[in-house]
Amino acid sequence: MTMAMRGQAVHVATTRREYKGKVYETHLLRRTYREGGKVKHQTVGNISHLPPDVIELIRGALRGETYVRPGEGLSAVRSLPHGHVKAVLGTVRKTGLEEVIASRRSRERDLMVAMVVARLLSPCSKLSTARDVSRETAVSTLGQELGVEEVDEDELYEAMDWLVGGQRRIEKKLAARHLGNGSLVLYDVSGSYYTGKHCPLAQYGYPRDGKKKFPQIVYGLLCTSAGCPVGVEVFSGDTADSTTLSAQIAKVRKRWGLTRVVLVGDRGLLTTARIEEEVKPAELDWITALRAPAIQKLADDGVVQPSLFDKRDLVEVYSPDYPGERLIACRNPLLAEERARTREELLQATERELEKIVLRTKRQKRPLRGRDKIGIAVGKVVNRYKMGKHFLLEISEGGFSYRRDEARIVREAALDGLYVIRTSVQGGEFTPEGAVRAYKGLALVERAFRCMKGVDLRVRPVGHWRERRVRAHVLLCMLAYYVEWHMRRALAPLLFSEEQKETAEALRTSVVAPARRSPSAQRKASRKRTDEGHPLHSFRGLLQNLGTIVRNTMRTTSPSGQVAEFPLVTEPTPLQQEALQLLGIRLGS
Repeated sequence: MTMAMRGQAVHVATTRREYKGKVYETHLLRRTYREGGKVKHQTVGNISHLPPDVIELIRGALRGETYVRPGEGLSAVRSLPHGHVKAVLGTVRKTGLEEVIASRRSRERDLMVAMVVARLLSPCSKLSTARDVSRETAVSTLGQELGVEEVDEDELYEAMDWLVGGQRRIEKKLAARHLGNGSLVLYDVSGSYYTGKHCPLAQYGYPRDGKKKFPQIVYGLLCTSAGCPVGVEVFSGDTADSTTLSAQIAKVRKRWGLTRVVLVGDRGLLTTARIEEEVKPAELDWITALRAPAIQKLADDGVVQPSLFDKRDLVEVYSPDYPGERLIACRNPLLAEERARTREELLQATERELEKIVLRTKRQKRPLRGRDKIGIAVGKVVNRYKMGKHFLLEISEGGFSYRRDEARIVREAALDGLYVIRTSVQGGEFTPEGAVRAYKGLALVERAFRCMKGVDLRVRPVGHWRERRVRAHVLLCMLAYYVEWHMRRALAPLLFSEEQKETAEALRTSVVAPARRSPSAQRKASRKRTDEGHPLHSFRGLLQNLGTIVRNTMRTTSPSGQVAEFPLVTEPTPLQQEALQLLGIRLGS
């Protein structure tokens, strides 16, 4: 709109002309009017001599724009952290996770996406999440971005019930994206203590979190060979690891429709019984490792001998006890030294405690007497350090003595650092090195558990009472880790992590040898900065840094009293700009 002046419009006209290679700009103040039905222009004055910012100020004023002095008529009504929301929510949308959760947008889908993002930004209870996204109590722009500023915890619980009802569909979509026939599927089991009430899943079992006084839940995680999560299943807390396998086989074969995959699990999961009764009938290939007694039997049979490792640390062997299977024996000298050191420390710690019991039986005042009482005291010690098998114990009514079982210790020490990979995959499909590398990939699942149970996502403590809610909570954490997995890969140059994995792998002298870091990762570790000079961060620290990009709600008041509000996002720092570029996220407003 132009400013009217007695029926005439005044504006700034800018002309440009080139003369002898130079461009000249002329800014003229002109009035436009009608005369005899024709539009005419008259130059009022030449303002080309004025500074450019003053010329733009005049141009805007003539258009009807209102300006105020600095500090007058302009205020910041509210400021909300915004950058980390854009980073996480942008990754959710780039990975297509919204469509995985539900193909069509709905209130439930928006709420679930909000909970997934909130799990990464600030893991907390559903009540706190509802408050964090609500309009009046928001701690970020998450509620604004998804349009869920009016919500309470009950609606979030209902959305969780909706989510768990679609778990099969969600996992099938993830499997279709990341798996195919012939793929490696990593599977491992963990658990978390339970602090709620009345949930049938919460049972006492092996305390993986060390919380013996609390019941727990058990959950198994299926990942790709790169560690990307594709499925999770929750079990009762007293469920043994190996008994969770049948549900995963049914999921892979029936729900996902994969007829041929290679299942990778540790020695506690893929036991001989489970292989014979469940894996083989399902016609799945598998990779696992032998337990210590089975390795000891191979050594006693002469199949595995120390001389095999004189010139190499990996050798493929054959045993009639495992017909049609491949055994790859590996020996890591560094692991052997570590196990020998640990054993000696535990033996000495056990001896110190056993010696105290001996002194208790010999003291003058109230000596320890009776086989039962002495046995209980000894049992507590050997159970604490797990070294009872290496001691010869003699308990009588009036005394107690002990000594090391040197023969057994020497026999066990001969196998220090030695492990044996067991697989049904034939040599034409996997080299021995490939089978070992696939088994070591289980470390990626363990990393996923650390992220889900640690400071990143905090799956624990679990306080939901209903079984469906507990299952939904664990699924929610898995989906949040799915987003984190993609973000970590993209942000690797700014994190304390390896970004050149192929280079690092090429530097290893053997797949059995410890992993080595690439030159780039070594430089980052020593300098604590990237090659471009940006400070390195942890994943959580980088998200917090991005959270300092805020969206301000600005309010202007014109001299006439008119009030207007508009958003204004702070400029990102060079580090933040680099992080957003790595994620492929445009900040916008």
